[in-house]
Amino acid sequence: MQTHLSDQARALPRGEEAERILRTCVHCGFCNATCPTYQLLGDELDGPRGRIYLIKQVLEGAEPSAHTLEHLDRCLTCRNCETTCPSGVDYHNLLDIGREVIEQRVPRSFGERSLRAGLRAVVPHAGLFKALVNSGEMLRPLLPEALRAKLPRQIRTARPRPQSQHQQRVLMLEGCVQPGLSPNTNAAAARVLDRLGISVEPAREAGCCGAVDYHLNAQHTGLNRARRNIDAWWPAIEAGAQAIVQTASGCGAFIKDYGHLLADDPLYAAKAKRVSELTKDLVEVLRDAPLETLGVHSDLRLAFHCPCTLQHAQKLGGAVEGVLTRLGFHLTAVPDAHLCCGSAGTYSITQPALSRQLRDNKLNALESGKPQVIATANIGCQSHLDGAGRTQVRHWIELVDEAMDHPL
Repeated sequence: MQTHLSDQARALPRGEEAERILRTCVHCGFCNATCPTYQLLGDELDGPRGRIYLIKQVLEGAEPSAHTLEHLDRCLTCRNCETTCPSGVDYHNLLDIGREVIEQRVPRSFGERSLRAGLRAVVPHAGLFKALVNSGEMLRPLLPEALRAKLPRQIRTARPRPQSQHQQRVLMLEGCVQPGLSPNTNAAAARVLDRLGISVEPAREAGCCGAVDYHLNAQHTGLNRARRNIDAWWPAIEAGAQAIVQTASGCGAFIKDYGHLLADDPLYAAKAKRVSELTKDLVEVLRDAPLETLGVHSDLRLAFHCPCTLQHAQKLGGAVEGVLTRLGFHLTAVPDAHLCCGSAGTYSITQPALSRQLRDNKLNALESGKPQVIATANIGCQSHLDGAGRTQVRHWIELVDEAMDHPL
């Protein structure tokens, strides 16, 4: 589409990028057909095409309003539209640019500012978050239903991790919420990888990937977290670590973007590019591995929920399903598997009504094949779906670990 960005917009650090993305859009509207919020609300401004126009107007000089901010806030950033778009519009980067500009010009209410500040103060800090989860567990009977639903129905204690003994070595980001909500997930991944001849070295100095801050429009803070992680990983990378493995697809999607987001940083551009190249979702390691050596035996009937960050951001749709099928699990069909479950990082807290609608629709689809358990590949989706109290939701690698022959 034609654009005439204002001089102020052209002077933005990412002004040229925004103009390039806007010119890619041909206004076809295919994106609306797969946009979860457009399907729920039926409002053009709650679909990608409408949001692109809102951002375009602001960058061309129009004054944004609370109405503008509301429509951008409702976007899940699921990136389903990017999978659908025939023109390759880089929507999520345009959205980040637009959100940052509008956030600076439209004041939020005290309640919204407090909620977002609280999330940023708690969620990225693994120790604090885990302490709050444990406190919530003890006080569960006294908590209101809304808070009880955010707690895991069952916290599985991390099983022992194997000693590092293999020549093949990978790093693993422990994550910020996963150690509190599902501490056994990374331990299970380490056990499976050990059986495949790969040792996992946790990088204790690495913290939150930065996505929480970045997607709550504290982009500077989010990028500083990225820089700290790069510094934490770099010595091991120089020592020969072959990959940085993620068991949470949301973290993986964001870390794979480090190279782009820090491309103009003279101190970190090259390192960020290398980190993004080394970052792999766990399934990227397993799908090329000799899975028969795992000795998996299971007659479990399961439905797999493929997170948006796996299928739309990392373009790995079908990869986990392929691994699980090779291992002998019985997968049920899932209608509309491309649609978001409504978790979307902190979206389930900032947009609870829309999030619950999307969650219930997703669970109806997942349960349509009568699975015994639902598997997924992202802690946010896992916690959100399991919070409904319906079919149990687990990380897929835990199911693989439990089905392996473990020698005594």
